[in-house]
Amino acid sequence: MRLARGLCPRRLLLLLSASCVALMLLSPTAAATPTDDRPASTEVSFTGADGVRLYGTVLSPTAVGGDRPALVMVPGAGPGGRSELRAAAESYARHGIVALIYDKRTTGYSTLHRDYSLLADDALAALRLLRDRPGVDRAGTGMWGLSEGAWAVSLAANRSADVSFVITAGAVGMEPARQQAWAYGEYLAHAGVSGSLPHTMQGSFTRQLVGAGLFPEADYDPVPTWQHVRQPVLAEWGTLDREAAPQESSRIIARALYRGGNRHYTIRFVPDVRHNLNATRDHGFDRISRLPSDYADFETAWIERLSRGLPPRSIDPAPHQQRQTRALPSPVWYDAGQVQLAALCVLAIGFVGYPLCALVRRVGKGRGRVPSLRAARWLSGTGLAVIVGMPIYLLFLALTAAGVTGPVLLGRTLPWLALQLLAVAVVGATVWTGVSWWHGRGRAGRAESVRLGLQPPTVYHRARTGSDEP
Repeated sequence: MRLARGLCPRRLLLLLSASCVALMLLSPTAAATPTDDRPASTEVSFTGADGVRLYGTVLSPTAVGGDRPALVMVPGAGPGGRSELRAAAESYARHGIVALIYDKRTTGYSTLHRDYSLLADDALAALRLLRDRPGVDRAGTGMWGLSEGAWAVSLAANRSADVSFVITAGAVGMEPARQQAWAYGEYLAHAGVSGSLPHTMQGSFTRQLVGAGLFPEADYDPVPTWQHVRQPVLAEWGTLDREAAPQESSRIIARALYRGGNRHYTIRFVPDVRHNLNATRDHGFDRISRLPSDYADFETAWIERLSRGLPPRSIDPAPHQQRQTRALPSPVWYDAGQVQLAALCVLAIGFVGYPLCALVRRVGKGRGRVPSLRAARWLSGTGLAVIVGMPIYLLFLALTAAGVTGPVLLGRTLPWLALQLLAVAVVGATVWTGVSWWHGRGRAGRAESVRLGLQPPTVYHRARTGSDEP
């Protein structure tokens, strides 16, 4: 009571206000992230190369005033939309960097067609839109590219001085076919697969994909483009990158920049993240979408430093790469798609022809059993299963980047083991058929010999009619 009497109303009110502020600061809810930390989102559209209309989203910081640095974010391979980079763009925006993400074109870009020059022009169109927006520092607008997107942004940097800087994540320094063959081996080895399947996927099958035109831009060489990049470059790889061959790619890109006269690049390896710099629970072999807690910290500091001068050359020690990439031999004539398709058709006709001839003869006679060799029926069935199953399975592995293998037994995936057993059965059935026909050639008759392909149809026809006319 004495204390209350000694205070005037003004002092009492001040004391109560101070007490309320202290309680608010000590309250657990005061430590929560403020709601105004969420970046501002604006839907935009622009005209890309060839007049294609593209749609995107600009993520802008809300708590920072003045003109801010900005970047266009270009995704990796595949028809992915802007949603794949949304979390990364929001992280940059929370760090004070304006970010533009957009849906990749579907016209002139597909699984079987790539044009990195076209993607570069799309990125430049996005950059022009970004530079004209209020709140963007026109002198501090750059590009960020993931994996395949790194090829597009490096080309764009060659074409326009408006690109102030280049940031890449998981850039590949060698030809796409060589890199993909290496990635097949990494994923198959991680799944415990050994033996002939990795050798097939990394060698003959990849070469056949190239020869058949099913591997777009397989021989694209990014080195000449990097040699002409003059802007500051921040090239990053995850230490658990299982797709870009980071040790080799970083060395190739750094050498290309140096030979081109660029001394303002940073080669950085981010600990414990995978190809797209996301977190991982399986040593880089999974595909979860979760950013590390410090995502965009280093990149933002690097971008902010550019306003004070060009960064010096800096190269992190590369992590150990257990397997080195290997150059693929050039496709030969029999790797061509037409030749491969023709060979499969001939084999299919040969295996299908045996039971098909029996069916035709039975339908033609209307009744009765058509004689045939049991061994030949086995050969027809197993042979057809192998020539149909093998390309389908290998194409499945290619489409999933060998990331879906299923159970593994004796170092082989179960489908591959089944195909190998069927191939052995084909060899056994072939020998069995030959022996059976030889021992029963007198009883089998000429018709059966024709069905087995052991006697030309004209010989059989002459024996029956005495004429060569069909």
